[in-house]
Amino acid sequence: MSGSTRVATTNPMDSPVSQLQKRKEELLARFLRGNEPHFLSLHAQILDDYFRESFAQSSAGPRMGIEKNPYAILALGGYGRKEQCVHSDIDVLLLFGKKIPNEAAGLVQEIFYPLWDTGLEVSYSTRTIKECLSLASQDFEVLTSLVDARFLCGISSLYSELTELMRRKIRHKNGKDFIQWLLEKNEDRHNRFGDSTHLLEPNLKEGLGGLRDYHAMLWLGWAKYQLKEPRDLEYLGHLSHDEFQTLAEAVLFILEVRNWLHHISGRKCDQLYFEYQIKVAEALRFKNRNGQQAVELFLGNLHGHMEFLKQQHLLLLSKLVSRKYKATRGVPRHRSSFGGIVVGQESLNFESSEAILENPQILLKIFEQSAKLGLPLSVEARRLVKEFLYLVDREFRQSPGVIQLLQRILLAPIQPLDALDEMLTTGILLALIPEMKNVVNLIQYDEYHVYPVDKHLLHAVQLLKEFGKPDPNPQDAFYAQLFKEVSRPELLHWAVLLHDVGKGTEGKDHSTHGADIVRRAFQRMNFADSDIDTISFLVGEHLLLTKTATQRDLNDEKAVIQCASKFRNTEELKMLYLLTVADSKATGPKAWNDWIAALLKELFFKVYHILKKGELATPATVDIFEKKRKEIFQESLSIPLEDLESLFEQMSPRYILYTPVKDILRHIELYQRLGASPAVLEAQIVPGTNYRTVTVCAQDRPGLFSKISGVFTLNNLDILDAQIYTWRNRVALDIFKVKAPPDTLFEDEVWTRVRKNLHSALSGDLDLGLVLDEKLRTYQSAIKTTTSRPDKVIVDNSGSDFFTIIEVYTYDFPGLLYRITDALFRCNLDVWVAKIATKVDQVLDIFYLRDFEGQKVTDSQQVEAIKAAIKEVLRATQE
Repeated sequence: MSGSTRVATTNPMDSPVSQLQKRKEELLARFLRGNEPHFLSLHAQILDDYFRESFAQSSAGPRMGIEKNPYAILALGGYGRKEQCVHSDIDVLLLFGKKIPNEAAGLVQEIFYPLWDTGLEVSYSTRTIKECLSLASQDFEVLTSLVDARFLCGISSLYSELTELMRRKIRHKNGKDFIQWLLEKNEDRHNRFGDSTHLLEPNLKEGLGGLRDYHAMLWLGWAKYQLKEPRDLEYLGHLSHDEFQTLAEAVLFILEVRNWLHHISGRKCDQLYFEYQIKVAEALRFKNRNGQQAVELFLGNLHGHMEFLKQQHLLLLSKLVSRKYKATRGVPRHRSSFGGIVVGQESLNFESSEAILENPQILLKIFEQSAKLGLPLSVEARRLVKEFLYLVDREFRQSPGVIQLLQRILLAPIQPLDALDEMLTTGILLALIPEMKNVVNLIQYDEYHVYPVDKHLLHAVQLLKEFGKPDPNPQDAFYAQLFKEVSRPELLHWAVLLHDVGKGTEGKDHSTHGADIVRRAFQRMNFADSDIDTISFLVGEHLLLTKTATQRDLNDEKAVIQCASKFRNTEELKMLYLLTVADSKATGPKAWNDWIAALLKELFFKVYHILKKGELATPATVDIFEKKRKEIFQESLSIPLEDLESLFEQMSPRYILYTPVKDILRHIELYQRLGASPAVLEAQIVPGTNYRTVTVCAQDRPGLFSKISGVFTLNNLDILDAQIYTWRNRVALDIFKVKAPPDTLFEDEVWTRVRKNLHSALSGDLDLGLVLDEKLRTYQSAIKTTTSRPDKVIVDNSGSDFFTIIEVYTYDFPGLLYRITDALFRCNLDVWVAKIATKVDQVLDIFYLRDFEGQKVTDSQQVEAIKAAIKEVLRATQE
C-alpha cells in the first residue's frame, strides 16, 4: 500500500534536521496543491532519510563499538507501517544486541533532540533484544508495536534476529493469549468509540470500521498465520484479489481523510467533528451533485469504505477465532448439509458453486438459515454471493418463491447477527429490491439523523422486531401489546424496511415519492392491491403522527380530527404508530425522548377513540364542566365556599375543559399562595421521565410568557411545551413541560435560583435582554453547526378554528423563545400555546395565538408585519 519514492532535493551541506524540514515543507506544499497522492509513504521516507543521515554523521555512534555490540534503529507503530500523517507521532526503537552502552545517551541526544527542538512528537525507547522479548511477552501493547517494526539503519541482521525470535518464542508460546487480548481490546474499543459506519462524527482510527480494525487484522494474521505483509491476506487465501484491492482502497481513503483532518485541525485528531467535515470534503474535491451536498457525498463515500473495512474485520475474526455470535438452539453439533447449504459450528457455507448454479434460490436460503440459526456466512460464502449476484435478474426477483423467502427473512425473530445487514453488505438486498439504490450509504448532513439512510432502515426493522419478542423490554410493553394486535405484521415490516426509500431524489417530498416507489415495487412483486394500498399508505404518511403530536396542540379537536381522517381503521393506526416509534427511535436522540413518546401516546389514544367511537371519547362540554365542578367542591379546601364559587366563575372555559381536576386543585392552592407576590412557581417531577411540569401562577402582565421563558433559558432549562391560561380575574397560569436540569443532584438549588430570577425579571431588577445577549455571545463562540438552512416563518389560519398558528423554523440559540415571544408581544399578540419541536437540525417553535382583542390574525398586512418582526429578531442574533 505504499506509493512513489520521489523525494525533494536539498543542499547536502544542510544538517539532517534542516533537510528534514525543507523536504517536509515541499511535500506538504505539493499535498495542499493536490499534486501528492503518496504523502504518507513519502512523509515516512523523509523521516527515514533523517535517521539514516543522522546515523551516518553521528559522532557518538562509532564510540559504541557496533562490531562487538551491534545496534539498529527501527521504526515502530504507524511510522513502521508508513502511515505517517501530518501530525502523527514518530515512534522509534534503538535496538542493541547485547547490552546498552553508556554512550547510547550521546546517540539519543544527537538524533532525537533536534527533532524535539522542531516541535515534532517523538517517542523512543532503548532496549536490548532480550528486553524486547521479555516486555513483549508481558505487555501486548509493546508486542503490537514490534509486529509493525521496520528496519531503518544500523545492523540489519539484528532486526531479522528480533523478528525471528518473536515468531519462535512469543508467537509460539503466547499466540493464543495475544489473540484473546486483541479480541478483548477490540470489544472494549468498539464499545468506547462506537460503530464509525453509523456515527455522525466517526472516529477514523478507533471506532468499528476505523483504521485500528485494519491493524487488528494484520496483528491477528501475524499471530495465527505468520502474516508478514498486508498482501499476505490475499496470498494466503483470506481475501480474494478484488477484496484485497477494495480493502487497500478503503484504507488509503480513510488515511487520506485522516491526513486532511490533521492538517485542517492543526493537530493529531482522529474524530471527524462537524466543524471539519465540510472543509475535508472541499479538500478532497467533492462537488454538489443530484441534490446532494458535497459533504454528504463525501461522508457517504467514507461510510462505504469504513463499512467494507468493518465487514472484512468481522469476517476475519469469525474465521480466525471462536465465533463472535452465539448460535441459537437448533444448530447441529457437527457439520451438516442440506439443500446445497453447509451448516458448521461457526458459519454457513455453500456445498459448491455448482450447487448455486443448479438452484440459485439458495443464494437467499442461506440468509434464511442465518436468520434462523444466528450464524454468519463464512468468508467464502459471502464471496460466492457477490460473485453470483448476476443470477438475481428480473425473473428471479419476481419469483413467488424468492419473495416468500425474502419475507421470511424480514419476519424472522431478532438475533444478535442481523441477516438483513449481511444481505445489504453482500449486495443481494439491493439486487432483490433495486428501489433502495438511492439510499445506500446516503448521508443526511445534520445533527438529527444518526445513521446513513440504509442503516437507519435496517435499525428500524430491528427495533420493530424487539416489540415482537416473547419477553419484550418492560418500557416496550405497550408497543409489544399493539404489535400482537396487528393482524398483518408482514405489511408493517415491509413498510418499516422501505419507509425512507423516497430519499435521495432531488426536489421531491420523500414521503409521497416513497409511497409511489413502493407501490410500483409491490406491483412488480404481485402483491394484492389492498396490501399495496396499506404499505403505500404507511410509507406516505410515516411522518403524520410525529408532526401532529409535536407541532400541534393536542387539545385542539380540529388538529386531532384532521389526523384521524387519514385512517380507514384502527389497524392502520396501530401499524403507523409502531412504524413511527421504530422510525423515531432509529433516527436518534433528537427524534425520540420521553416527551415525544408521551405526546405520541396521547395522540394515539385520541385518534383511536375517534376511529372506534366517532368522537374524542369526551362527553359534552356542559357535562364536563358540571362533573369537574362537583369534584372540586367535594374537596376540603382551605378556602371559603363562597370564595371558591367566585373563583370557579373566574376560570376560563378552555382552562376547565382541558385541565384535570387534580391539577385544578393544585392551581387553586398556588393561587392562594400568590397573594401580593409577583409570581409563585412549582416544579413537579414526572415519574419515569426526564422532564418536569412547571406551573407559574402570576398576576397577568404584558410579556409575562416571554419573561418566564427567558428565565428558564438563563438557567439552562429547555422548554418542550407550554399551555397559557388566563382567568377572568387576570391571573395567569402558565404550565410548562421542561427538560430536567443537567445535574438533578442539585435540582432544588436550580428551582430556588429560577424563582429568584423570575421575581427580579418581573420587578424590573433583572434585564433579561442584556444577560441573554451575553449568554448568546458565549454560545456562538462554541457552537458547531452542519449546514445553514434558511429561517422560515409560516402563518397558518386553517389549522385551528380559534387560533392563528405561527411556525418558526430556525437554528436554536439561548433566548430564542424569549426573543420570538417578545417580538410577538410587540405585535400585540397573546400566546396561548407554545410547542417546541425539531425539524432536521433546526428547531421548530409553534405558537397558537390571538391578538389582544381575542381574534385570529387574518389581515394580510398584519401577517406580513408579524413575519418581518420575527425574521428581524432571528437576523439580529445571527449577525
